[in-house]
Amino acid sequence: MNISISTGVKQALILALGIIVLGDSVNSGLKSLAGKDRKVVVKGLAEKEVEADKVTWPIVSKEIGNDLPELYQTINNTTGTIRKFLLQNGLKADEISVNAPVVIDLNAERYGDNRNPYRYNITSIITVTSSNVKLVRSIIARQGELLKKGVAIVDGGYENPVKYEFVAFRQMKPKMMQEAIENAEQTATQFAENSKSQIDKIMNADQGQFSIEDRDSNTPYIKKVRVVTTVTYSLKD
Repeated sequence: MNISISTGVKQALILALGIIVLGDSVNSGLKSLAGKDRKVVVKGLAEKEVEADKVTWPIVSKEIGNDLPELYQTINNTTGTIRKFLLQNGLKADEISVNAPVVIDLNAERYGDNRNPYRYNITSIITVTSSNVKLVRSIIARQGELLKKGVAIVDGGYENPVKYEFVAFRQMKPKMMQEAIENAEQTATQFAENSKSQIDKIMNADQGQFSIEDRDSNTPYIKKVRVVTTVTYSLKD
């Protein structure tokens, strides 16, 4: 009889111990699961203003008339005068590209009224492409000097605008990404402090969204480089 009672007690103790261990395991698992859901998603921003390091300047000139060979000679003289002006002001020959003239027969226009005083319209475009942005800008400011030489430069309009670019962007990309992530970490740390916890590891981070825009419409040669990255941190007590 005593042996039977002792065996029952042992079995009860083993069962109780098993329940305690199981409870601990479940509790630990729940804490671990809850810990996995504890995270904060923040955005990091880095901005920098830079000067453009490449400029493309289309120089447009036009001639109208009825004698096509004479117009070709005139437009060639105009092109030569512009090219000489650019070289005299410091541009290199390989920075100047002369495109073939484009001829429009106004009498052949489908929707024209054929009452134009001139038949032909010839357009010539000389394209300046240079990394010496300051020099080109100074020449653009002095292009009125060509009027003294009998050359009128036509506004390129939206089809042929002066274009400023920042091509050295790739060199600064890693540093800006680092700055954006550091800013994201500061935001996450502040959030963790407010929630009485600490940031742990980075769970996820994107490559960042980069953009390069004009600082404003009056200074298109100054660019604003911007990167925004999204980082997810896990939190711990």
